[in-house]
Amino acid sequence: MSRRTAFAALILAGLCWSLGFPLGKLALRETTPAHMVLLRFAVAAVAALPFVLGREARALFASPAVLLAGSLYGLAFLVQFEGLARVSVTLAALLVGAMPALIAVSARLLGERTSGLSWAGVAAATAGAALIAGDPGGAGSLLGILLSLGSLILFLGWFYALKAAPSARHPMAMPSVTVVVAALTVLPVSLVMHGVPRFDLSAAAWAGIVGQGLLATTFATAAWQFGSSRVGSASAGVFINIEPLMGAILGVALFGDRLTAALAGGGVLIILGSLAVVLGEDPATPHDAPPTAA
Repeated sequence: MSRRTAFAALILAGLCWSLGFPLGKLALRETTPAHMVLLRFAVAAVAALPFVLGREARALFASPAVLLAGSLYGLAFLVQFEGLARVSVTLAALLVGAMPALIAVSARLLGERTSGLSWAGVAAATAGAALIAGDPGGAGSLLGILLSLGSLILFLGWFYALKAAPSARHPMAMPSVTVVVAALTVLPVSLVMHGVPRFDLSAAAWAGIVGQGLLATTFATAAWQFGSSRVGSASAGVFINIEPLMGAILGVALFGDRLTAALAGGGVLIILGSLAVVLGEDPATPHDAPPTAA
């Protein structure tokens, strides 16, 4: 399978993930973050159910790495949307741009070669995240920013748990198991935090939840796991920047978010820094990453 196909899958994943923040804001008007994430993963799990019933997918439930990946994935979204409830769509989206830098640093620590250009990109992306966090311009609280950044650590754990997971021939086996495990992880946490979720939501709220479940969860997870298993960690990570870029645009266009100088400058640093990361990646690196699906 060509790298071009892998990159196309990563672009699709980034575009679908970018819908998560605006769709989430629609649902958060009527429900709590924990309940919204629970319903989102419930929708995703139902969509994934036909693929989970296969023998290959069922075998993945016995893998500790797969169970860890699914659990971290669900918890990461819980923390992320607790943060989104306290910040604007634009701010939350731009903070996700720090993820490629985290992946690049961790990839180097785990033995993947990283060039000086990549490290310069890491520094720029980190500075951008710090600029946004230091001057959110009324776009959110410090707690919301810290929760949003904390969720990235959980997503990083998910990213590398998948690297350690066994391969699967069917392209939907791993992502389907991932979202089902995530749903089962989120269920008790959500119930303990807020009890049974409301179901008498408006059509707009349900549209946000179903859209998140199908596009920003099931489809995005499958596309990401397909593409990221075929390129290096830093190359895969840079495509996450599609999410903050599109999320920020949608936040300003649809939700009336104010794009301050700090948000704009921080966002530019994050995106340019992350592009430098992938441009500075060693050409041999993509072949060093173990596949998670086939």
